[in-house]
Amino acid sequence: MAVTGSSSVFRGVGVALVTLFDRDGEVDAKATAEHAAALVELGVRAVLVAGSTGEATTLSVPERTELVRTVRATLPADIPVLAGTGAQSSRQAIELTRQAQDAGADAALVLSPPRVADPRDYYARLAKAVPDLPLLAYHFPAASLPGIDTDLLRELPVVGVKDSSGDPERLLVELATFTGDIYVGSAAVLSFAGPLGCPGAILALGNAYPELCIRAFEGNANAQRELTESHLTAKRTFPHGLKGLIAGRFGTSTAARID
Repeated sequence: MAVTGSSSVFRGVGVALVTLFDRDGEVDAKATAEHAAALVELGVRAVLVAGSTGEATTLSVPERTELVRTVRATLPADIPVLAGTGAQSSRQAIELTRQAQDAGADAALVLSPPRVADPRDYYARLAKAVPDLPLLAYHFPAASLPGIDTDLLRELPVVGVKDSSGDPERLLVELATFTGDIYVGSAAVLSFAGPLGCPGAILALGNAYPELCIRAFEGNANAQRELTESHLTAKRTFPHGLKGLIAGRFGTSTAARID
């Protein structure tokens, strides 16, 4: 699937895919891709591979590449596969993004670098090096401080942003000042984001409860409330809490590399 110009990468609820490991801690790309395919059958409209939910910091470049290639080969062509390619330096991010593109990624989600208050040069170098792949900026201060200031966001060479802060006030500012697509990454603001006009979401809880996430994004308050306990469980004990929820429904491995 090619995404060009100002077109949305996708619309609807996407999943921040977990990476499944075998009992020896090795990446099980086949099982990971099969899980992604099951979620697509339940209504997921995009799949993010090797993001923070996928324990990206524990994956080698070959492992990331294998995951992207296997997931892309498994899913229908109309379901975009995004690759997490953020890194501590633009040099590293460029390498990861090129590898992901070669493996078949339709877009890249690029976490802002740590300890960088103004990431404009970081994103500019990446966009110049990989000009034909849509880039989404990624604001997630819990994983990489300080994140992306809303005043700088509009100046980045990206088609959109994933905001996992869960901050509804920040989301309102983004909607008022940023012309790109805004994808929320926190299940806590789903029923708020969809009705306000965000085109989509990219969610860890989509691994376990995609139908509830979709209903909440459509503005269903009951679905939003039903997600609360699972959202808190996944957040408190990541990744083990989330993988336990997924295993309880789909029978997948609970093995994780993050202790």
